[in-house]
Amino acid sequence: MEKRSLGNSGISIDPFVFGGNVFGWTIDEPTSSKLLDAFVDSGLDCIDTADVYSAWAPGNKGGESETIIGNWLKKSGKRDKVIIATKVGSPMGEGKQGLSKKYIVQAIEDSLNRLQTDYIDLYQSHRDDTDTPLQETLEAYTQLINEGKVRAIGASNFTAQRLAEALKISSNYGLPIYNTLQPEYNLYDREGYEKELAPLCRENNIGVITYFSLASGFLTGKYRSEKDLNKSKRGEGIKKNLNERGYRILDALDTVAKEYNATQAAVALAWVIAQPSITAPIASATSVEQLNELTKAVHLNLSKEAVDSLTRASSY
Repeated sequence: MEKRSLGNSGISIDPFVFGGNVFGWTIDEPTSSKLLDAFVDSGLDCIDTADVYSAWAPGNKGGESETIIGNWLKKSGKRDKVIIATKVGSPMGEGKQGLSKKYIVQAIEDSLNRLQTDYIDLYQSHRDDTDTPLQETLEAYTQLINEGKVRAIGASNFTAQRLAEALKISSNYGLPIYNTLQPEYNLYDREGYEKELAPLCRENNIGVITYFSLASGFLTGKYRSEKDLNKSKRGEGIKKNLNERGYRILDALDTVAKEYNATQAAVALAWVIAQPSITAPIASATSVEQLNELTKAVHLNLSKEAVDSLTRASSY
């Protein structure tokens, strides 16, 4: 398993990132800790979370995922075995959102406390903040990097135009550069990333970590008709995928999964891993068994024919 670089950051990770959005939402702390142990014991090393995870769950206020990861880091002593990626900017309560320097400097202290660590490997702007000048945000990150609290920075949910503007400002003013981008990308949702973001990322050697890498579960193959939509909390959002193109993708996944004796989910992730501009997909799991199936993706090494067949089936 060959590690891949997070842009020009000097940090390398295995080509699979564990998504921490489920911690404190669909799985409790003991289960989360068990999964984190299994993940690291399998030889993988990058965990992605955000300060806002999982504020949307009833009774939560945000910070639950970071807190669970922090408790696990302290208890396990595995801080030196993992790359921790988290995010800032999403609403965390009144006056707590955005990418102003004042807020970022405050928010990172909260994240560091929850994560029980002195530094964050990859600190990401969760979403663009058009009310704050890009230069101000990058100057805030300069301070955090100089203080040793952050190793590298990344962007999430940026358009190609805004990412290009940020890169230009970094170059013009000698500020830290966004080394990574976190876009939505998977076999079903390709166009948004491939048309404008992919060329920009390749040109600037930006590491790409994809979210919704399984299209919210559609690419696991367990949603074949509308009667399957009640199988999970995310089912209703999958209705849009149940169309001619979606079924064509599932058929291709079925064929390749059978050939490789793997799950459709592992094959879908392996296809993302095989794309030339991708560093790693993010995927979540709620059981050790599910995690073990998903992480098989890093060892599948799909043939060119298999990759091409999936690419054709998912053409837009």
